[in-house]
Amino acid sequence: MDSDDVELVFPDVPRSRLDLAIRDLLGSAQEVLATEGRLRSLLKASRVVADELELPVVLRTIVEAAVELVGARYGAIGVVNQEGMLEQFIHVGMPDELIAHIGHLPEGHGVLGALIADPRPIRLAHLSDDPRSVGFPDGHPAMDSFVGVPVRVRGEVYGNLYLTEQLSGQFSAEDEQLLSALAATAGAAIDHARLYDESERRRKWSAASAEITATLLSDDSEQSLSILAERVAVLADADVVCVVVPLGAENMSVEMAGGALGERFVGSTFPEQGTLAAQALASRQPILADRGDDSAAAPELSIGPTMAVPLTSADNPMGVLTVSRRAGSTRFTVTDLDMAAEFATQAGLALRLAAGRRDAQTLALLEDRGRIARDLHDHVIQRLFGAGLSLQAVAGSISNPTVRAKLDEQIESLDDAIAEIRTAIFTMTAQASARPLSLRHRVIDTVGEMAALFSDSPQLSFGGAIDLLVPTALSDDIIAVVREGLTNVARHANCTQASVAIVATTTSVTVVVEDDGVGLDPQEQRRSGLSNLDTRAANHGGGCLLTARVPSGTTLSWSVPLSQGSEA
Repeated sequence: MDSDDVELVFPDVPRSRLDLAIRDLLGSAQEVLATEGRLRSLLKASRVVADELELPVVLRTIVEAAVELVGARYGAIGVVNQEGMLEQFIHVGMPDELIAHIGHLPEGHGVLGALIADPRPIRLAHLSDDPRSVGFPDGHPAMDSFVGVPVRVRGEVYGNLYLTEQLSGQFSAEDEQLLSALAATAGAAIDHARLYDESERRRKWSAASAEITATLLSDDSEQSLSILAERVAVLADADVVCVVVPLGAENMSVEMAGGALGERFVGSTFPEQGTLAAQALASRQPILADRGDDSAAAPELSIGPTMAVPLTSADNPMGVLTVSRRAGSTRFTVTDLDMAAEFATQAGLALRLAAGRRDAQTLALLEDRGRIARDLHDHVIQRLFGAGLSLQAVAGSISNPTVRAKLDEQIESLDDAIAEIRTAIFTMTAQASARPLSLRHRVIDTVGEMAALFSDSPQLSFGGAIDLLVPTALSDDIIAVVREGLTNVARHANCTQASVAIVATTTSVTVVVEDDGVGLDPQEQRRSGLSNLDTRAANHGGGCLLTARVPSGTTLSWSVPLSQGSEA
């Protein structure tokens, strides 16, 4: 055989070993490439999460990154409150219409609750096989495979990442490790977002404080309390913010309210006993609670997380700022309470300064009134009196009865004018004494305060000796009726003229508030303010009636009986 025709033959066993080695090498290379790809995905997800600063966006970004990282169909992050229940549940994967059909979101039971109780990763091939599983509500999509890992912020569990329905079948140990790594990055991102959020909120509260202070100290400060309430509602993401003031007789009143639900609270009164507002006013310390005051709420409302912050100046309590969200909403934090308290301190100081300025203006007005009253008494009345005496002398010398009758009419007109001027002087020069103001003067002051709400000041009339017949115990109720009646007219009647009449007899006292406006919507007649008037009347055995006037307007009639011999 020629040497060129010799065929080389390799033994079979060494060749098989070489093939296997090559195959193993290729497999390892593919695993390395796959691992590198997943690590790149983890780095990408971590970078996306770390790039965001706003907390709501950060939470949703974390879920979206986790779903993409492990190839899941559904994902969520649950934020845990101090009681170990889910406070927030941010989810991706399910359409809005399906969520609406399902109803309420998970509350932290079953496997979700197990991860909350014991914050260690859980990985299940089949959710239904786990004894802790509690199933799904009607309409909920099927979910089989599951993995959950805790998210920690500064060593404390902030919440948990939940992923279900791995697209290739089941979650692997590598998926669990990747999610744990992402959760660590998420914890840092959440911490940064919270710090940024707190910084931004403090900046906004500070800016609002400066704005409110400038408004309160401006010449046009009539709507200052309303502006204060509305600004706080926006800053605190609250549904209702109330400025509550003490009324005396162990009652409190909502002077002003803002927020989406604020309209239903304005003008309402409630007993102070046991309320957060009373506690804050008595302790002069801000209070944080999971629920508000049911007694302060309109009957149809359910108030949830609430802050009550006293409005003080130089340690003198002026009222309370209550900030509330609907029941079931996210609770306020201690940081929220600190910012609201700091804001209230600045607002209280501004209110006190504004009140001092108004007092100075009132003093100047009283001085002008006193001067005018002295001029009327010393000059105008004397001249009218002299003119009347002269006319009487002339009338005595006239024999024509027709002319004499006309002169007598003019003399009577002068006498009436003198009497009216003297009444005006008495009202203008009425001074506060050591004794409490009489009911008549309190009503005059109240109507004067409410006049700013009307284009023309409400007319006021009295019938009977109200200061002698009406017991002192009824005074606060009558003032409240006048105040709430005029408030409702100003807010709803759209009138050109309003009037208040108080008539006292030996058997009853009646307060009538009338207007010529469009009247109240029948569906709005049972507001908390009017219900309060019913209660006040019923407490004294009386009643309250709201009727339509012809051709337009409304009449509010509030009447209670007077017991014989009651001391005023």
